[in-house]
Amino acid sequence: QLARIQTDSVADKLKELYPDIHLEIDAFKISVLFLLQIGEKSLFTKELENALERNEVDLVVHSLKDLPTTLPPGFTIGAVLKRENPHDAVVLHPQNVGKTLESLPENSVIGTSSLRRAAQLKKRFPHLKFNDIRGNLNTRLKKLDEKEDFAAIILAAAGLRRMGWESRISQILGPEDCMYAVGQGALAVEVRARDVDILEMVSVLHDPDTVLRCIAERAFLRHLEGGCSVPVAVHTQVKDSQLYLTGAVYSLDGSDSLKETMQTSITSSEEVDERLQRVGVTASKVPGEAQDRAERLGVDLANLLLSKGAKEILTVARQLNDAR
Repeated sequence: QLARIQTDSVADKLKELYPDIHLEIDAFKISVLFLLQIGEKSLFTKELENALERNEVDLVVHSLKDLPTTLPPGFTIGAVLKRENPHDAVVLHPQNVGKTLESLPENSVIGTSSLRRAAQLKKRFPHLKFNDIRGNLNTRLKKLDEKEDFAAIILAAAGLRRMGWESRISQILGPEDCMYAVGQGALAVEVRARDVDILEMVSVLHDPDTVLRCIAERAFLRHLEGGCSVPVAVHTQVKDSQLYLTGAVYSLDGSDSLKETMQTSITSSEEVDERLQRVGVTASKVPGEAQDRAERLGVDLANLLLSKGAKEILTVARQLNDAR
């Protein structure tokens, strides 16, 4: 359902900008692919890319955080749309309404399938317990409401908002409680890299600030060699022509962590850009110099954390997670 809502929102924007265009949404493909998606995001992404490769579809809408930092050859992200709220949200069991994570009773069980969320929140709220919860948004909310297994669950605020379930958000977790995943809250349109016309068409959907923030975040994650199997978190901000990037790595229980912030100027006189891909993103309408600086910022911050021992923290986290 969320995939469909996100795809429709992009289609609507394209129809607004190009009234003469005929768009067909391959909904059958979405429903079939969701049956295949047994908690494994990469399988869903792969199937959609197969359809793109076979020319069955011309563009695919993803949550950017589901896309790897290195795309398969022949594909590119042709648009990164204006970011929704990228933070995580607390959704309480109906009997806990009015409480916060802080005020929930000792040993209350919180549901999250994210190592990143669990690592940060275990350290921040040691009185709580964290257990896995799987499934799409609808499934997770059902598990929360109809059973007594969880006092609350943690979900991305963006997904809840897009589904129209904002009323279920009890608390938005700020960066001091829980930093977000790379690309969280942003939608990406993936296209064939050789389709210049389609690239040109979707490029008007790019939101420049979101593009620069997400290039920095993706470069940080790629250089750390992080992924879904390790707790890596970020926070970015564009303010007064400066791009700020905070990045962190955590052990699985959150007891060991490294966190640093760096910034770079993103003012740029140069407007046009050759069709260069940066961490999978092609954004010819965003100044190339600003994109290069954003990418450099991500790499520099990753190098700073690596020099302080990030590799060791992530290696142990990966080994422990694989052993689970």
